[in-house]
Amino acid sequence: MVSENELKKLVEQVLLEMTSKGTKAPAKAENTTSVEVEDGFIEDITTVDIKSQLLVPNPADAKGYLKMKQATPARLGIWRAGPRYKTETALRVRADHAAAQDSVFSYVSEEFLKEMNLFSIETECVDKNEYITRPDLGKKINSEGIKAIKDNCKMRPQVQIYVSDGLSSAAIEANIRDVLPAMIQGLEGYRISVGTPFFLKNGRVGTMDVVSETTEAEVTCVLIGERPGLVTAESMSAYIAYKATVNMPEARRTVVSNIHSGGTPPVEAGAHLADIIKLMLEKKASGVDLKL
Repeated sequence: MVSENELKKLVEQVLLEMTSKGTKAPAKAENTTSVEVEDGFIEDITTVDIKSQLLVPNPADAKGYLKMKQATPARLGIWRAGPRYKTETALRVRADHAAAQDSVFSYVSEEFLKEMNLFSIETECVDKNEYITRPDLGKKINSEGIKAIKDNCKMRPQVQIYVSDGLSSAAIEANIRDVLPAMIQGLEGYRISVGTPFFLKNGRVGTMDVVSETTEAEVTCVLIGERPGLVTAESMSAYIAYKATVNMPEARRTVVSNIHSGGTPPVEAGAHLADIIKLMLEKKASGVDLKL
């Protein structure tokens, strides 16, 4: 696997070798948005909107082709060089894969947590490698974390919200600034008491059951980074449960997924989550038992 920084260095090295050998960079094809090469370097290809790229040469219906691409994030009409992807497409796939990998193995910054006023606790995972290989430890909060919850959190709130990096730290930093305030504002507008938000490092969804039992909240909600893909590394989910308990059936959880700028917008998601939680409190149910 290649990290994003390593990929950029590889691209620069290849282009420098081309320049030193007198090889000219290919001219920009007509009807494409490919990036020009200048002085042996190319611009950051991840900033190019793939939905606007017309990579098929001489399409019969260019307007219809671009309209179709606007309806999906899939890589449609990427064309080829013989049996292989063209260079720009291959580099974009590798760059998106590197961004996904980075989001899994990087951490949410301390500056961000301070900005959001979230105190931080940890599960029993000591690092990302253990988090990936030992999902069971990601469902348990260490003793220091349990003590921090008891010392800093409001006990027996109607709703306890917390944030966890999960499988994408990038998702947290991209969405929490909008989701969390909108969610709290919506709940307070319904006169629903909200506990003390905090951040859980190396957390799995199942940790919400421990948080629920520790705080004795009626409803517990975790905002957690989703497993990243090649479309985006910034997708976040919200898992919510009414009176969650350790080892309860997964069917008791309600989930709202695909929260990101290209899916459900963060502010809209925050308001929607407040509505769902209000209904949970009214019906005293969650998951398959909750009739939306």
